[in-house]
Amino acid sequence: MNRRNFFLSSAVAAAPFAAASLADSAQAAVTGTGEIKLSVATYSFRNFQRDLCIKYVKQLGIEYVDIKEFHISQNDPPAAIAAGRKAFDKAGLKVVGGGNISLQEPDEAGLRKHFEYAKNAGFPMMITAPKHENLPLVEKLAKEFDIKVAIHNHGPEDKNFPSPKDVLDAIKGMDKRMGLCMDIGHATRAGADIVQCTDDAGPRLFELHLKDLANTKERDSQVPVGDGKLPIPELFKHLIRIGYQGVCSLEYEIDGDNPMPGMTKSFAYMRGVIAGLKSA
Repeated sequence: MNRRNFFLSSAVAAAPFAAASLADSAQAAVTGTGEIKLSVATYSFRNFQRDLCIKYVKQLGIEYVDIKEFHISQNDPPAAIAAGRKAFDKAGLKVVGGGNISLQEPDEAGLRKHFEYAKNAGFPMMITAPKHENLPLVEKLAKEFDIKVAIHNHGPEDKNFPSPKDVLDAIKGMDKRMGLCMDIGHATRAGADIVQCTDDAGPRLFELHLKDLANTKERDSQVPVGDGKLPIPELFKHLIRIGYQGVCSLEYEIDGDNPMPGMTKSFAYMRGVIAGLKSA
C-alpha cells in the first residue's frame, strides 16, 4: 500500500474529513515551514524499567522523547541521573525534555531541587505542573538555570491550569523561557479549540501532548489516536502552516501494562496523516 492510500484508509477508518480539506492540507504542506516531529512521552511506559522503555521507543521508530521520572529518578544521585540520560543518548534518542514534573512547592529551595535534577539530566525543557502562586519563583529559576518551562494543562479537574488559555494568561509578560505544553485531550475537555489554541500561543507553544478521546467530555474515554473525535489532521495541517518547531509527543495513558499495540496504532495513524499532507 502506498503512502497516499495508507493515509486515506486511515482517515476513512478513524477520522474522516472532506476532499477539500485534503487539498488545503496539501497546500499547507507546500507553503508552511513547520514539520511534524513525532515523539514519545515516556510516561506511556510508566510500568516498564528504563531499558525496556528505550527498547519499545526504538521499536516504534521514534527518535524524540520526554523522560518521565520513572526512567530517571529525582531520588538518584547526580552521577546516576547523568548515567540514566546517557542510556537514552547511547540508544540514539533525542531528549527534548523531562516531565511532567510537579512544581508544587511554595518556596525557592523546594523548587530548586527540580531544576537541579533537570540540569543533571540535561533536560533543555521541563514539562511542569506549578501553581499560580509560585510562578514568579519558577520564572526566576528558569532564567537562572536557562531551562525552558512548559506548563501542562490538565483539564477541568486542574484548579490551576485546566486549559491552554489559563497557562497563557498566567505567563503573559513573563520571560520567554516560560511557555505551554498543550495536552490536546485535556484542552478539549476544558472546552478549548485546540487548533485555535496553537495560534493563541504563538511562540509560547513549546510542545504538544497527543491523545484521542471517544467522548470529548470524558477523561476516561481515551482511545488510540485516530479512533476518537479529536481533529488530528486539521491540527497537523495547521501546525505545518504556522511553522511549529516543537514536537508532538504521544502521551498514552491507557493500557499501562500493554501499551505497544495502541501506541503502534496511534503512530501508524499519525504517520498516515503526515504522508497524506505531503502527497495529496
